[in-house]
Amino acid sequence: MKQIKLYIVAISLVVCASLTSCVKDLNVTPIDPNIALPEDVLNSEDAYFQVLAKCYQGLACSSTNGPDGSPDIDGVDGGYGQYMRALFNLNTVTTDEATVCWNDGTLRHLHQMRWTSTNEFNLSMYFRIYYQISLCNEFIRRGSASEFANGNNMKLWLGEARALRALSYYHAIDMYGNVPFATEDQSVGSTGPDQIMRADLYKWLVDECKDILTIIPEKAPEYGRASGEMVKMILAKLYLNSMVYTDGAVNNFAECAQICREIMTAHPTLEPNYLNLFGADNDKFDEIIFAVVSEGTNTRSYGSTNYLILASLNGDYVAWKDKMGAVEGWGGLTVTSAFIDKFDKKDARYTFTDCSEFDPKGEYVHTYVVNDDNTFLSGYCTTKWRNIKSDGTPGNKTNSTVDTDYPVFRAADAYLMFAEATLRNGGNAADAVSAVNVVRKRAGLASLASVTLDDILDERGRELYWENFRRSDLIRFGKYVGSDYVWEWKGGVAEGTSVDAKFKLFPIPANDINSNSKLTQNAGY
Repeated sequence: MKQIKLYIVAISLVVCASLTSCVKDLNVTPIDPNIALPEDVLNSEDAYFQVLAKCYQGLACSSTNGPDGSPDIDGVDGGYGQYMRALFNLNTVTTDEATVCWNDGTLRHLHQMRWTSTNEFNLSMYFRIYYQISLCNEFIRRGSASEFANGNNMKLWLGEARALRALSYYHAIDMYGNVPFATEDQSVGSTGPDQIMRADLYKWLVDECKDILTIIPEKAPEYGRASGEMVKMILAKLYLNSMVYTDGAVNNFAECAQICREIMTAHPTLEPNYLNLFGADNDKFDEIIFAVVSEGTNTRSYGSTNYLILASLNGDYVAWKDKMGAVEGWGGLTVTSAFIDKFDKKDARYTFTDCSEFDPKGEYVHTYVVNDDNTFLSGYCTTKWRNIKSDGTPGNKTNSTVDTDYPVFRAADAYLMFAEATLRNGGNAADAVSAVNVVRKRAGLASLASVTLDDILDERGRELYWENFRRSDLIRFGKYVGSDYVWEWKGGVAEGTSVDAKFKLFPIPANDINSNSKLTQNAGY
């Protein structure tokens, strides 16, 4: 494959970015591999579009050379270091929604909530975030100074790059708090970027999202690309967590409710079949506002939805592989009973199984409770994510990868954010109930006459599990650390126990602290 490396000075590391997209809706033609300087190749709008394509591709793949070959970031594993897999590990495996039984390095420390600043899975997420930010910064810097800067195409692409950067900074503020900060206007230099306080990053992100909304269209030019609706979802997430991100200084619940109302107005109905949103042709459904695109032939990765699907099944279950549209199973991810207890089995979103239906001999039946976090047979599995199309046929199975896109934002989330923000702001309770009931109706559940905040937290869990919001939700509701709510293996014991408040944030990796004297570690690490 022909490709070119564009060398970019990143935040705290040097990254090299291929200009070849592996995303199906952003396929581009590689540039002459014999030319190495960006000044030589960035001489057309097509060339710039290829750089933008890499900004998208970085969310879907770890490398342009297969699932883990020649990874983008030196020292970050191309398998578990993929962006969406790392996001899942830190935001879902660290909660009641998922356990992982593999004994890979410090992986099980995540669910046990006893990670340290040297945890390699935390490091993978951190540097993936900043790799993405550096790519976007470089595109914005060069695109803004190019001869094409005033053209309609470049104006749109700059807006998209800023939206993708905002997404990664949203992940940074949520997981790490006070973080390194640089935009296209800063020269990073050899000592690394300055650290921005969480509340200041919150203000910058809110202002940035508002400005992006003035230049980016409400609907994406094609599926899988950024849009005004995507930016509104980022803004709604920021507003909903305003009290967390500013240590109680700012309350933007009213603003959250307003922007969610705009999204709800644009999506007055939800896709009737919940599971269609997590299948191999989920790009067909308007409820998905932004997704990381996966395509079995070109998007080769050990992360994203490949991870969710293949790690949720045992390769010995032929019938199960057929149901999931997979050619192999990794046997790693299960769900805690504390989380499954929140479901009525009549709920259309109940996708949990002990696997007995796939194992007539009864050799591999799973226990309901995660008694042993070192075995795949401990804890039920979920079939929410599948490489099966809405008509029941399988998606592409090439290279053991799947066609199922990873929804990052869905309209149903906006309905639930609206309900929560409305209650928190003392708004019309009937409006909150109505929004929750739209989501419940799709799930086949009876409407509620009233809702509490705890009702909404549980509904968010049932609707959005394995979509990487659970950790943030539990923190916002005061149920993540401490002993108010425990689940299997929280704190490293089978029955679950209280954990220190420091775990509301992840540590900045020790090697970045050591290489940048401007950074201060999060408290407790």
